[in-house]
Amino acid sequence: MATERILITGANGQIGSVLTPELRTRYGTENVLATDIRAVKHTAPPFETLNILDAERMAQLIREHRITQIYHLAAVLSAKGEQNPLKTWEINMQGLFNVLECARNEGVQRVFFPSSIAVFGVHTPRETTSQFAFLDPQTVYGISKAAGEYWCNYYHQRYGLDVRSLRYPGIVGHQSLPGGGTTDYAVEIFHYAIKGLPYKCFLRQDTRLPMMYMSDAIRATIELMECPAERLSLRLGYNLAGMSFTPEELTAAIRRHLPDFEVHYEPDFRQAIAETWPQSIDDSLARKDWNWKPRYDLDSMTQDMIQHLQLKYHQGVFPQ
Repeated sequence: MATERILITGANGQIGSVLTPELRTRYGTENVLATDIRAVKHTAPPFETLNILDAERMAQLIREHRITQIYHLAAVLSAKGEQNPLKTWEINMQGLFNVLECARNEGVQRVFFPSSIAVFGVHTPRETTSQFAFLDPQTVYGISKAAGEYWCNYYHQRYGLDVRSLRYPGIVGHQSLPGGGTTDYAVEIFHYAIKGLPYKCFLRQDTRLPMMYMSDAIRATIELMECPAERLSLRLGYNLAGMSFTPEELTAAIRRHLPDFEVHYEPDFRQAIAETWPQSIDDSLARKDWNWKPRYDLDSMTQDMIQHLQLKYHQGVFPQ
């Protein structure tokens, strides 16, 4: 395990900022290179700046650091992506092509590509959406993720590149602030609750969406990447499920700890995006192939989020 040399793109993002230290714990700090388009305050070495559109720079880093695995997390998310669709397509798709080509040409052994429930759409069954349900993305983000899955599968079939992928649901975590996704209300709402402020939710109170606690998402990612290749029956994105809830149900869970918390509902353009996504996910193939199983439900996630955020606001990690 210690012989792996890992490069992470988008390491300063919501998932990357949590995955990076976890991988460093498992593989050794010096063996996990964090990269992003710029450094931020919490960035810890080893770190290199990398624009994922710069394939030459990417290949240089792979050679210099003798990289054997890439976790490609850099992307423009769903809500932010709709503000500039063509730029989102360029970043999400050309960035992936650069990763796949660099991995193929430089001898990288394994690549992780994060997909999303955004690959589904209005013609996809919304309840217990199956692994092989029709892909019908309605956003440029979802289109790029669906296309990315097929390109990853192509590189595996054509070139033998060991590419692995997960279709993440909405991810809730206390480690960072939201980054422009349609499910971000489920992170924002906790920050408002901790600060004692009323929250204006941009989704309707009855909008049910698949969600997952960050620690489960990180564990699923590493479990998939460490799974023996012969156990994997799929090189598209594996469906992944944790829990499903509505803003109203999440608010009720928070009020069990903070009874005076107020929420108002003012749906915006993100409501239309959410209505194209599944309400629940069938992840039975992930459970069968690599024994996936979530550990957190709504109540345990809520309790853990509140405990961590209360401590972080007390310590000044987040501004009041």
